[in-house]
Amino acid sequence: MRLALSRILTFTAALTLPCFTSAATLEGGAVAAPNSYAADVAAQVLKAGGNAVDAAVATAFTLAVTYPEAGNIGGGGFMTLYVDGKPYFLDYRETAPKAATQGMYLDEKGEVIENMSLIGARAAGVPGTVMGLWEAHKRFGKLPWSELLTPAIGYAQKGFTVADKQFQYRDDAIAFFDGKTNFTDYFGSMQAGQLFKQPELAQTLERIADKGPEDFYTGKTADLLVAQMKHDDGLITKEDLSGYRAKWREPIRVDWQGNTLYTAPLPSSGGIALAQLIGIKEARAADFKDVELNSARYIHLLAEIEKRVFADRADYLGDPDFTEVPVNKLIDPTYLKQRAAEVNPNAISPTEHVRPGLESHQTTHFSIVDAQGNAVSNTYTLNFDYGSGVVVKGAGFLLNDEMDDFSAKPGVANGFGVVGSNANAIEPGKRMLSSMSPSIVTRDGQVTLVLGTPGGSRIFTTLFQVLNNLYDFKLPLDKALAAQRVHHQLLPKDTIYYDDYAPLTGKVADELKAMGYTLEDQGWRMGDVQAIRINGTSLETASDPRGRGVGMVVKP
Repeated sequence: MRLALSRILTFTAALTLPCFTSAATLEGGAVAAPNSYAADVAAQVLKAGGNAVDAAVATAFTLAVTYPEAGNIGGGGFMTLYVDGKPYFLDYRETAPKAATQGMYLDEKGEVIENMSLIGARAAGVPGTVMGLWEAHKRFGKLPWSELLTPAIGYAQKGFTVADKQFQYRDDAIAFFDGKTNFTDYFGSMQAGQLFKQPELAQTLERIADKGPEDFYTGKTADLLVAQMKHDDGLITKEDLSGYRAKWREPIRVDWQGNTLYTAPLPSSGGIALAQLIGIKEARAADFKDVELNSARYIHLLAEIEKRVFADRADYLGDPDFTEVPVNKLIDPTYLKQRAAEVNPNAISPTEHVRPGLESHQTTHFSIVDAQGNAVSNTYTLNFDYGSGVVVKGAGFLLNDEMDDFSAKPGVANGFGVVGSNANAIEPGKRMLSSMSPSIVTRDGQVTLVLGTPGGSRIFTTLFQVLNNLYDFKLPLDKALAAQRVHHQLLPKDTIYYDDYAPLTGKVADELKAMGYTLEDQGWRMGDVQAIRINGTSLETASDPRGRGVGMVVKP
């Protein structure tokens, strides 16, 4: 079956795929993806009669080969869907192994051991990507599963051309993992502009194409993964793999300005955070009246809102299967008005006074729409660039370092500088809290916007700013994605982050410093948003200029 479809779904090994324009207004389907290989594969699937879910499956597996710093089969993620006029959400987040313990990253003095939750086999959670893609396809796919892996297998066998940024990330990863994992054995030969082949990964994908998730969770690939764990003193067992399940959950719904936003529920913090950000901003609408985009006052108001959202995130949020989370209270309009009343529009609220309000690097995203108006917004991750640095020998894929997203110790920051509480403590089988927020906006029951981004704790603040740019400041889609972004997350105290794509400098920076803020270039690009906008029957795409993504409109 794969050979038959391979005449339609092809791959280009020796040449970099052509760059397509970032915006168009053609009827049909559309894709916005983080590289040209993935965008081209999605377009081919749509042209071959596949729907948005088929295209999403093929895209995800293609990224697992051509975007190894984040695309994956050894990680996990979330998928927000809108199919036949109804919203859905699929949670295929990683889980903690059964042998995981709350103090597994602490030394004998109870202090967090540096990088133990980021490097090596013990940093890995039980992967969910293969099961998640299978579940989405089983429920909504049209084309045969095996055929959708054809392009990814081709790129693994015959190679893809390494991008400059991939090579730069690889250098950082080699330094980070040096002598601690087998990363260099597999990725040390990557060179920008050169073909990179992954024969072991090709064989793994062949098995998954033939046998589905059975191979990954109970078959040969599972055996190889467990052997790697034993070799590297990791925790994931055959029982962990065979017991993994993806879960369908009810998406978070946010109604505002006549639009409906469907986004990620727990164990993502992103949907609750977006609902709070939007709700508090709406309650403080008078403060934003006539305020210029990315002026000092605008950035200060965002910081005041964001620090309260992060205070709630730290104290209340965790896996809903393990922790009773007051979701309805946290997004209730009355509560959001209460939180909004705490905002100081003229000065910095002291960090120590911003408490939870109730009484008692590397990820990747793609967006796809088909000609029938069905949509997929998918964000999946290895966590940091190239995950834990551990490659499953014989299977050729990287494992995640998602265990760092748990609270190794209450009040101690993780790799993204975010603190948590016992609600997000490590427990066997538990899903670690995430910020991934794949989102879909509808109006009158029709999809009007599909978007998402990587960025760790910056994900939902990035999407919040893009939504503001589009709906409040009426920016064109490409300009909304290119605009300056900032981030504040309660801690470090009074610190506003920016990136080098749109630095925070000049008069605005001076005014913020005079208020008492510390401004810091975070050292990496803030997000890589992939968006599709629909106006009637017209489609428009945009890929974040901070990355190397491609947007395409696809004729049926």
